[in-house]
Amino acid sequence: MITPSIDWARVHLASPYVAEYLERTPDARAQIEADGFLFDPVEWPAASGALHAEVLAAGSRAEVLAALRRFRHRHTVRVAVREIAGLATLDQSLGDLSATAEACCRASLDRVIADLDAEHGRLRNASGDEVVPVILGMGKLGGRELNFSSDIDLIFCFSEHGQSDGRRAMHSDAYFARVVQQFTALLTEKTVDGWAYRVDWRLRPFGEAGPPAVTFAALEHYYQVHGREWERYALVKARPVAGDAAAGERLVESVEPFVYRRYLDFNAIGALRELKRKITAEVERRDLGDNVKLGPGGIRELEFVVQAFQLIRGGQEPQLRGPTLRPVLAELADAGQLQPETVRVLDAAYVYLRRLENALQFYRDQQQHRLPTEPAAREALCAALGADDWAALEEELGRHRAAVTEAFGQLFDDPERPDGTQGIAEALAGDWDALRESRRLAEALTELGCNDTGAVVDPLATLVESRAVRALGDASLGMLRAVLAVVLAEIAAMESADQSAPRVLQVLGAITGRSTYLALLRESEIARRQLIRLCRASPWITNLLAQTPALLDGLLDTRTLYAPPDRDGIRAELDEVCEQADELGTEQQMDALRRFRQEVMLRVAAADVLEALPLVQVSDRLTWLGEALVETVLRFVRRDMRENYGTPMRSDGEKARFAVVGYGKLGGIEMGYGSDLDLVFLHDADDPQLETRGGARPVPNAVYFSRMAQRIVNWLSAQTGAGRIYEVDLRLRPSGAAGLLVSSLDGFRQYQRENAWTWEHQALVRARPVAGARSVGEAFEAIRHDALTAPRDEQTLRREVCTMREKMRSELALREAGRIDIKHVPGGLTDVEFLTQYLVLAHCHRQPSLIEWSDNWRQTDALIAAGVLGIEDGRALIGAYRDYRAWLHGRDLQKRNRLAAEDQFVEQRGAIAALWQQHLGQAPGAAG
Repeated sequence: MITPSIDWARVHLASPYVAEYLERTPDARAQIEADGFLFDPVEWPAASGALHAEVLAAGSRAEVLAALRRFRHRHTVRVAVREIAGLATLDQSLGDLSATAEACCRASLDRVIADLDAEHGRLRNASGDEVVPVILGMGKLGGRELNFSSDIDLIFCFSEHGQSDGRRAMHSDAYFARVVQQFTALLTEKTVDGWAYRVDWRLRPFGEAGPPAVTFAALEHYYQVHGREWERYALVKARPVAGDAAAGERLVESVEPFVYRRYLDFNAIGALRELKRKITAEVERRDLGDNVKLGPGGIRELEFVVQAFQLIRGGQEPQLRGPTLRPVLAELADAGQLQPETVRVLDAAYVYLRRLENALQFYRDQQQHRLPTEPAAREALCAALGADDWAALEEELGRHRAAVTEAFGQLFDDPERPDGTQGIAEALAGDWDALRESRRLAEALTELGCNDTGAVVDPLATLVESRAVRALGDASLGMLRAVLAVVLAEIAAMESADQSAPRVLQVLGAITGRSTYLALLRESEIARRQLIRLCRASPWITNLLAQTPALLDGLLDTRTLYAPPDRDGIRAELDEVCEQADELGTEQQMDALRRFRQEVMLRVAAADVLEALPLVQVSDRLTWLGEALVETVLRFVRRDMRENYGTPMRSDGEKARFAVVGYGKLGGIEMGYGSDLDLVFLHDADDPQLETRGGARPVPNAVYFSRMAQRIVNWLSAQTGAGRIYEVDLRLRPSGAAGLLVSSLDGFRQYQRENAWTWEHQALVRARPVAGARSVGEAFEAIRHDALTAPRDEQTLRREVCTMREKMRSELALREAGRIDIKHVPGGLTDVEFLTQYLVLAHCHRQPSLIEWSDNWRQTDALIAAGVLGIEDGRALIGAYRDYRAWLHGRDLQKRNRLAAEDQFVEQRGAIAALWQQHLGQAPGAAG
């Protein structure tokens, strides 16, 4: 039935190809309109299966050729009619065109192999297993974005070498060479029905000089050893389209490390920029400015924008790895890499340009990308796109191309350089050995306002004289010179060049041989400025960046760089890291946790030095980070232990549980940048000799928990290529270094009741469960409560606290003439902590609320609320504690020791000394 929604006159005007097809195929129009074929989605498995059956059953080669061409024409005409009539979205049209080509490839490959198998037998490897072929679709076919009259770019692979098992045996190389030849002929040979597809094999390893088909192993080796940047770009869209689909998917996964680097890869921008320059030169040489694919603002530029983000970020963001452009473009908006409005404009441009490309090609079924000059062709194009006239079409096209050009320029145009870059670049182009004496360099720096050129030149000369720089090749050296020129130009214009230059150069020295990070700093003004800003603010941050260059990736997004996650955010981000690392080996998992810790610490420190976070929130985040990492390590270790040894059990048949208790800075929620972890391990197994159940190698509970603790410590403290997570201190466990690595709850309870020293109960004041089973943590809290609230002889308590304080002061205090150790000076930070602990221990048997919290600040608040301290005294204690910690925290960021001038903190020291004498009966620092 003829439907009124189809304007067949418009269809004939827009596409003489369709008109000619309908004319020479009398029943074609009826077939197209029959059974909803034109209007309903194609059921591709059924359509492809029908073609496959017809091709395999064909009695002659001529019948095969005819079947393939009929199939292709029927579906491409359907696409053209739907496009012209406005019945299809772009995705539907491109998807149908791709599926049509894919069906032809599958049917052709299977027919060729069936014919060869009949003559030569089935290919098998040395073990007798079948050798399977895979055809990878590249370009538009791989992306399911095939245009109307496109070539299909293919790579032919097979699983491994072998021999056919027929009477006329063939080696796999000769066999698949013939497969490629015959497969190509089936699709490309011109008959009365034209051709099915033009096939391009030039993307295969070594191009036209390479063999027509390669093994999976040869393909992987080629990309590992010989792969070039443009081939990464091509492989973004690789997808198996024929042959063994499962083997093809594994093959694509195997080359992903070549395509998607683990780090942010800004080298991709330079490589794509160079590729675009070559294309632009070719466009200019051939006068292709009106080419909607290659010309300015065309399809290729838009693809480059999206694929640049894929190559740069795809290694870290798997959601960007898809072969199809529009879904990836949407992901770029969701990930914040492009503004939503930019994505909307680019998506609209892509839809228009691809529809225009199709309309150009279904005019005569030719691979056409240039705008027509003939009036008839222009009229046809307007009819196909629904444009009022040629002027309206050009106006709309111009608007979309301008949007693409703008986006492309923002990403690919050579970045602007700060003033003075050229002068410094010219000075650096000379003899590096003479930089210290270079008047030209000194003059260039002076012109930018640098007052102390030696503070810049001396560390620069040290860098370029280093062994690492002298070992660089010409390309890497050129990139280093380019980065140095822009960085030094920016530093020289600052007032703090003498501080900034050595620190920034320290980081550059750590990345001299890593072109991707040099490319990042060359390409990104944001990254350069954040590097200089953070290095200028803190040598601690400088060291962190120099030791872990991967953190430079984080400089690109100031929204996250200066907004560190809260407790829930840390957990959520760490869960994502663990999910990605779940299938990796132990060392790679350990490295992933180390990198996560460093990334979060950088974000905390960045917000800290810019005073975006107060000290309490800094300590909170660093403590939450420690808790999350301990919990995660415990989860990894427990899983491995369960696989090896099974589950530890109690004598009542219940599972034995395990928990980690944090002491010190972790327990007191006061973690700093250099804090270690004071840990104690507990379990609730009541029979240490009862064996674990369900594992390959059962062991006694005591052995199980000891090994668990050892592995946790190893995970946290082992030095790997990514550093270590934390130093771990276990000396606060019962009996210290002489005690068991893990204590049972009963043993821990007995020790705290009968054997613990006063200083151990002082430490217990700041302890809390941080990971593991809640039941064991609650049991620990009960033991802590009972141990701390037991009545004490205050005179004995006072004497033992003072004795321990003086012992620490004599053994740990730093000494320098004219300077004071702010931790151990009388009235200093440790006196604040000891005084608070003394008051808590002396009074908590009457006021248990004093031990509700484990941190010094809230314990002091509790002492005030309980009336143990007056409001003014409590405020003095909290104020001094806050001032000392803030000062020491700043010293850590500046990598300075804790020695202060004698005239610093005089008021605070006096207030604490007075409180010490009031409550402990002697001046701090006096003999106990």
